[in-house]
Amino acid sequence: MCYGFRRKSLPFTIAASLVTIAATFAHARKKAPREMTGDQRIAHALNRLAFGPGSTDVDSIRRIGVDRWIGQQLNPEAIPENPVLEMKLRPLETLHMSSADLEEEYPSPATLRAIQEGRRPLPADPVKRALIRELVERLERKQGIAAENDSTNGKPRAPALDAHEVESMSAEEQIQALAGLPRAQLRRLHDSAPVELQRRIQMLNSPSQVVNQDLAAAKLLRAVYSNRQLEEVLTDFWYNHFNVFVDKGADRYLVTAYERDVIRPHVLGHFRDLLLATAQSPAMLFYLDNWQSAGADPRPHRNRRQRGLNENYSRELMELHTLGVDAGYTQKDVTEVARCFTGWTIRGPRRGGGFEFNERMHDAGEKHVLGATIPAGGGMEDGLKVIDILAAHPSTAHFISKQLAIRFVADDPPEALVERMAKKFLATGGDLRQVMRTMIHSPEFWDADYFRAKIKSPLELVASAVRAVNGDLDYSFARQPLLNQLGEPLYRKQEPNGYSNRGADWLNGGSLMARMNFAIALAENKVTGIQVDTSQFPAEPAAIARALLVTGASSETERSMLSVETKPGGDRRATGVSMAGVALASPDFERR
Repeated sequence: MCYGFRRKSLPFTIAASLVTIAATFAHARKKAPREMTGDQRIAHALNRLAFGPGSTDVDSIRRIGVDRWIGQQLNPEAIPENPVLEMKLRPLETLHMSSADLEEEYPSPATLRAIQEGRRPLPADPVKRALIRELVERLERKQGIAAENDSTNGKPRAPALDAHEVESMSAEEQIQALAGLPRAQLRRLHDSAPVELQRRIQMLNSPSQVVNQDLAAAKLLRAVYSNRQLEEVLTDFWYNHFNVFVDKGADRYLVTAYERDVIRPHVLGHFRDLLLATAQSPAMLFYLDNWQSAGADPRPHRNRRQRGLNENYSRELMELHTLGVDAGYTQKDVTEVARCFTGWTIRGPRRGGGFEFNERMHDAGEKHVLGATIPAGGGMEDGLKVIDILAAHPSTAHFISKQLAIRFVADDPPEALVERMAKKFLATGGDLRQVMRTMIHSPEFWDADYFRAKIKSPLELVASAVRAVNGDLDYSFARQPLLNQLGEPLYRKQEPNGYSNRGADWLNGGSLMARMNFAIALAENKVTGIQVDTSQFPAEPAAIARALLVTGASSETERSMLSVETKPGGDRRATGVSMAGVALASPDFERR
């Protein structure tokens, strides 16, 4: 199993200590209620409302106070963004493109065939034009022979090149040179290349995958470097709540705009606006097949396969997006809601088109939804009325509040807190900022019983570890299989329920060992795509605990770090690195 780093045998003392640490996950003891200390409050805020403490976060919060930091995070539009993040995101041009432009400039194999057959034009941009022309020519050569020879695409082998030589060429010359390289040499060149050249090499392999790699890279980079940490945590939360599977057909090109234009702008807005934006999103319409859902066609065509009513979206809309599974709605309600949303479709779904309402597909009859009558002849208004009914429903207020409390407070949150959040939801018309404020400033949120009580998801673990060690994360890390092997391939949860907010769902024997291997490798600066300065780790358990854990280590973790103390004549730097690996692999760090 490959994690993007080399695995090695751990010293016996480290391996034994990790086994001891692993056991504490299953036998964690709930401490008696107590007040959080000042540093615990800082650690708790950063672990729940951010992707863990960064190198300067703790000192910053000590200076301004936890409450002021929280107030800033609840108003992210007023926080200047980290210039390091902006620099790292700059080469990822797909993040700013429309779905139609993505489909044209990062074509799928089907689009390449259409270009080859003259049914689609080449891109206007001269560099992309040259690159895609090369891909079309490669497709033609592949069709003309039984098998490609060693991936040189029928061209003479190019001489060996290094990244500096390729960078000195014009874009068109780069493409010609790269096209003649064997795959093995391309891989070696890719590993030493800057981001722009890496992406050009990937384009020659699979243009459409660059779109998805940019998405994954951007999520990781924002989680690690953004100053607007709560906004990033909420964007991840709401994307999973309104999950879309990126590998379903046209969604390969629709998800970028979905997260950017639908989810992110509404995470601290009103729930109704977020709900409507997702309902009209081409990504959601395609994922749950509502774009094909239609009432009876008044003018049926004998030779055309008739579309029918599709209940996928209406079912998930009520079960996962709003009311919750136990809200008392019936199968009849599911069908009636599906009828209301007939005609909500996509204009050219496989060409990056936007939302449109198609009157001919709509069921114009009278409907009955959760006891409310929706008169006949309403058109698109039928769906809007359903949005209003669901967004204002008490069951929705409770369900949304509980999901937020599960993510931010506890796997089994106190019902009294959920009820107060739901009451605020209803009183403010679903103002998510106010609901979050009610939760964060509740006594339950700061209950010491919930300190380090939730297991981190793989994304939370990786991002928090990189932040803790002040790692330099680059674009290539997104191409490593680590998050896949930990169980959270980004944007690739096929089922509509998204990734779990319950920490306990992330813990099993296989993933625990992968987490430990990652922690050790990160501390040793052996994870591809992440640079770590190992000189920062002194061979002193207390100092490492303060740096990585903020509050100091538990007695179990401290004993494990002490077990790797420097022996007479030993290398103190190596000892510090080993201690840091143990700390990162410990329950103290794996919990948030």
